Amino acid sequence: MTAIAPSPSIIPPRPADPSLARAGAVLTINLDAITQNWRALAARVAPAVCAAVVKADAYGLGAQEVAHALSAAGCRTFFVAHLDEGIALRHILPSPTRIAVLHGPMPGTEADFTAHHLLPVLNSLEQVAGFAAHAHHLGRKLPSVVQSDTGMSRFGLTLSELTNLVAADALEGLDVVLHMSHLACADTPDHPANGAQRQAFLATRRLLPGVPASLSASSAIFLGGDFHFDLVRPGAALYGIAPQAGAPNPLRPVVRLEGRVVQLRQAAAGTPVGYGHTATTPTKARLATVGVGYADGFLRSLSNTGAAWYRGTRLPLIGRVSMDSIILDISALPDGTLSPGDAVDLIGPDQDLDALARAAGTIGYELLTSLGARYARRYLGG
Repeated sequence: MTAIAPSPSIIPPRPADPSLARAGAVLTINLDAITQNWRALAARVAPAVCAAVVKADAYGLGAQEVAHALSAAGCRTFFVAHLDEGIALRHILPSPTRIAVLHGPMPGTEADFTAHHLLPVLNSLEQVAGFAAHAHHLGRKLPSVVQSDTGMSRFGLTLSELTNLVAADALEGLDVVLHMSHLACADTPDHPANGAQRQAFLATRRLLPGVPASLSASSAIFLGGDFHFDLVRPGAALYGIAPQAGAPNPLRPVVRLEGRVVQLRQAAAGTPVGYGHTATTPTKARLATVGVGYADGFLRSLSNTGAAWYRGTRLPLIGRVSMDSIILDISALPDGTLSPGDAVDLIGPDQDLDALARAAGTIGYELLTSLGARYARRYLGG
């Protein structure tokens, strides 16, 4: 099995660009790192197929840019959550590329799937019946994905439901090209639910002999070959999020977020800072106001706990996160180091996405998909 080599590098420093002078913050997205992560995951799970999950606008990083890069790298199967996401992606990717819609067809939308050559993930008896009726109306078998619920109680058919469907030949009008399920606790390798769900999946597989199977998303890939089956569906791992809690991250970082200094000030000891005066300067301090706030997805829970970094120096966030700004204590830097317009790292070499998420009391998934549309975006590679 091919190991994924960790890389300490993040993203090269942003070169001077006069067009970015208007931006309060710059989000750099390394498409080459995304494709490198995909290739490394594909090598790890071979001979299984490595797909890519690009739902939620590729986790907020831009489905058009990300899907183009992954397609050029060789990815031929993509997953989205909603029908509209699938239709938009079909305009980006050529028809031979498979696009599966995880939430399946809402009532009355079955024809949209065939019109746009999308694969529905059939999660319920109602979805199976609706799509089978659509296939009967067209007079041909329609490619479909069937999902089983193996212990998460979220999406998918129960074992008894699938047993009854097979016994009634209710899937005969469908060309089932993939059978999938999803693990609830894959980010915790020793959790007993992982093995229990795998055994439950094996039981459902016996009802669909010969159909390719998929159980692993990002974290489950790292549980080993017994969980890979025929296809894996990484999402967060492509974007550099650590796949397992408490373990070193073997994936390449993908994003860098730089906030720009709007204003500098000197503050005497005991000066109240920010909304609600939840913080005061314990001693004389130098403060920097930076143009990033919760309207940009920089979570309010980072108030008085988060930090930025500048060339290896931690700059604690003092006071509450505002809608459009934060306040940093920059007293650790020599006087005159920062000027208005200079950039500090909010996500970067000294503080990766997962570290910032921990400071916010959340996970990298939520933080990544929260990053706001106001950032000036810069794509590298691809």
